[in-house]
Amino acid sequence: MPPQADKQRKRPKQDRAKETRTRILTVSAHLFGTRGIGNTSTNRIATEAGMSIGTLYRYFNDRDEIVKELNDSLFLQVEERYSQLLTASANQSPRDAVVDLIRSAVDILVANGPLVRALVADLQFHGSGIPEFEPRLRMLIKLYILQIIGPIKHVDIDVMAFVVLNAGFATALRSVELDDVELEAIIAGTADMISAWIDAVSAAENA
Repeated sequence: MPPQADKQRKRPKQDRAKETRTRILTVSAHLFGTRGIGNTSTNRIATEAGMSIGTLYRYFNDRDEIVKELNDSLFLQVEERYSQLLTASANQSPRDAVVDLIRSAVDILVANGPLVRALVADLQFHGSGIPEFEPRLRMLIKLYILQIIGPIKHVDIDVMAFVVLNAGFATALRSVELDDVELEAIIAGTADMISAWIDAVSAAENA
């Protein structure tokens, strides 16, 4: 068989496998969000996804693996968005930059609100996501701060990045429970406090 024909034969199988995996994750996210993680079995996921439990287990070993993949996907979306924002922050004020950081995480978490609430309720969101992704997100925040105010000597940049990341992410995490007016007020307040700190550090460095 010609090599090209073999590739064409494999591609539909690969596409079907990707579609099946995506369907499992989509159905799982919906069920976790509506029923809770503890009340959703792999058998229920397989039934709702229109497949046998054996098919599901070809893609995921257990429910915990599905939960981890969904959790990781949220952090990867935030990481990708932070990377995009980094290129746009050079001409922004510290406050505008912080607002964009918080809002980008808010948008992602709110769009996945039911799933995020289920992950938080099951203690999976912090338990499986933060340790793995925090160093990567914190590095992006460090670059963000350095791009805004330049190198600093009097304050540990790692400490600043840690505070900015965790304060911003805590606000984003609470956003799934807030109405629009409350959310805008909290984003603004958080951005005011963080940017005031960044401005104070910058002023001390330039004194």
